[in-house]
Amino acid sequence: MHLRRTALAAVAALAVTFGLSGGASAAGGTDTGSPGDIVSAAPTSFHPLPGQPTNTRAWHVTYRSTTARGTPNVVSGTVIVPQDGRTGPRPLITYAVGTVGIADQCAPSAGFPRGTTLEANLIQLLTARGWAVAVTDYEGLGTPGDHTYTVGRAEGHAVLDAARAALRLPQAGLGPDTPVGIMGYSQGGQAGSWAAELHDSYAPELDVRGTATGGVPADLLKTADFNNGGVGAGLVLMAAVGQNAAFPELRLDSYLNDKGRAYVDFLKSHCVVIDAAAGLFKRIGDVTVRNPLYEADWQRVLRASTLGTHAPDHPVYLYHGVIDELIPYEVGRKLRADWCAKGATVRWKSLPLAEHVTGVIAESIPAANWLAERFAGRPVEGNC
Repeated sequence: MHLRRTALAAVAALAVTFGLSGGASAAGGTDTGSPGDIVSAAPTSFHPLPGQPTNTRAWHVTYRSTTARGTPNVVSGTVIVPQDGRTGPRPLITYAVGTVGIADQCAPSAGFPRGTTLEANLIQLLTARGWAVAVTDYEGLGTPGDHTYTVGRAEGHAVLDAARAALRLPQAGLGPDTPVGIMGYSQGGQAGSWAAELHDSYAPELDVRGTATGGVPADLLKTADFNNGGVGAGLVLMAAVGQNAAFPELRLDSYLNDKGRAYVDFLKSHCVVIDAAAGLFKRIGDVTVRNPLYEADWQRVLRASTLGTHAPDHPVYLYHGVIDELIPYEVGRKLRADWCAKGATVRWKSLPLAEHVTGVIAESIPAANWLAERFAGRPVEGNC
């Protein structure tokens, strides 16, 4: 009972932190324009808690981006700007949230006006510094099509294009010379780290000063194996749904038994706390007729989301809890080693007493402080 209570607490807190992410083909009109171009923009509001004032202005936007296959799509998100009287340039954080679920009602932009997007409490710490924040909903979450949860390349595109969209939104008062930081934890750590790796090839015009990511699921195969039958078991099937959304030739349905098909339908109708609680301690064998993770095509697409194959072209602050119960600590250490071996400037921080949720809570302010130093142009010291 104690383990189950601990697991349920971790699942609930995971919604306050972050998880993993991705998406499928979105709205029409994807055949013209460039990544980051705004398709639509409308005023919205940003509330960490129901009705809580934040002295900010916010806009719900849809913007052009790119799928994992390199085809155009449209993604939704939110741009938030402090109303602090500042008239000069201000930094912009493109912020990657963690696992919220794969149903459209779980999108961060859907919860901001109601005060139900729990990561908003962490975002508010950034707007309180006078920073603008762009928050992607990721591909297929809040737009037509299924959410490509955990598809790294699609996530990285969506994060970078959210920054582009914020800079191109006239009402936001930003401009092309705006310094940009990338931030995320868990799924958001995956998305933010992919954005860091893709920056030099996909969005080199963005003045990215630094990336701060933690609890990164840099290797999905190892993370899935770690969570099979454990606290994060529900996230494994969510990830399978997300990969199948991006790559339908994987034919996830052909691997599922009746229980698995019913569970997928459940996942597509609820958000992360309920989804993950329903999946506690399930094993892949409980919901499949055979394990797709043993198949070559599944292994290929999951390995395509592996991080560490390309060095970010800017400094990175990377951190991980030693006793993380959702994302193996060794996966984080391996990402640090891979980036360091490729010449990246990495400031690594091991958190000896931190599990998954403690990690993001403990490091939210230090990570932002590190980004503030990058915005101020202070020298960077890695510890590879």
